[in-house]
Amino acid sequence: MSEHTSSSATSQPAEDLKRLEKLVGTWALSADTSGQVTYEWLEGGFFLLQRVDMLHAGHRIQGLEVIGHLRPFGEEPSADIISRFYGSSGETLDYVYELTGNTLMIWAGEKGSPAYYKGTFSEDGNVCVGAWEFPGGGGYSSTMTRVRRQED
Repeated sequence: MSEHTSSSATSQPAEDLKRLEKLVGTWALSADTSGQVTYEWLEGGFFLLQRVDMLHAGHRIQGLEVIGHLRPFGEEPSADIISRFYGSSGETLDYVYELTGNTLMIWAGEKGSPAYYKGTFSEDGNVCVGAWEFPGGGGYSSTMTRVRRQED
């Protein structure tokens, strides 16, 4: 086990995960949502944490999401960036993240799911406008506007 630990200590976070740096900071939510989300790196840079406090459709949603590559003992990191959201109502929800250029995709469950969020960042990276799409035509829009960058 110590062999695995020393190998992990010298490895670096994957480039696709590093691109999520664009999310780091505190964001105000608007459109069909309101409230605030904050993204920050866990020490080491292998996981991004999102703290959520928002209102959607009259329901308050609070929780913590842990975002990064899965890496079970003795295995290589997963190809996809996986997350799990832990909600204050006891829910656990899984997602897959992908950021390409200014386009953020978040699939519910697994990559390619018919339930997904697609958002586009402004050129300065301080606004992300997007929407969740659900099978059967449901969904909602959500705009994130940066109110604070994370201090190092």
